[in-house]
Amino acid sequence: MAEIESSHWYAVYVRSRYEKKVHQMLCEQEVVSFLPLLDTWKQWSDRKKKVSDPLFRGYVFVNIDLRKDTINVLDTEGVVKFIGIGRKPSIIGDKDIDWLRKLVREPDAVNRTVNSLPAGQRVKVLAGPFKDFEGVVVKQGRETRLVVFFDTIMQGVEVSIFPDLLVPVNGKIQPLHANASDYGELLSVEKHFLHI
Repeated sequence: MAEIESSHWYAVYVRSRYEKKVHQMLCEQEVVSFLPLLDTWKQWSDRKKKVSDPLFRGYVFVNIDLRKDTINVLDTEGVVKFIGIGRKPSIIGDKDIDWLRKLVREPDAVNRTVNSLPAGQRVKVLAGPFKDFEGVVVKQGRETRLVVFFDTIMQGVEVSIFPDLLVPVNGKIQPLHANASDYGELLSVEKHFLHI
């Protein structure tokens, strides 16, 4: 008889500036932990340095069997609580974790995080590193921004993206940008985007 998968991804809220420490301690306890870090350059008066900051301040993700591992996670120094509705932690889908992994691999495209879903047209990304992402367009033109929102943690990420790579989420395969009228053009845009 096949075993039912009992491990799922959850988000834990941690004390301010404890994200890296909590992640490290969870890994030392052999808990599967994921901390999305964004590499950025910081400029001080005397030097410039590459730093890795958490994509979402205060959040660390764990893949655990809730029945067995809850106490170990909550007893970890710096962990405040599980993120969820009421007392029930919310399961985070593998797809969302995969998207977070893709987002941190493209730090130059990430603009900022948001904690509410803005109004705008719902779209899907056709090509490039964010292929198949769905989100809301918040600005069109040369500086098109797409907000990818994660309902389970009520956080979103705003990324810069070419409008040619977006289609409305309504079944019609028509790029939003007027100049991208067919897939041939779209593929050339994808090739250009991947070589930037």
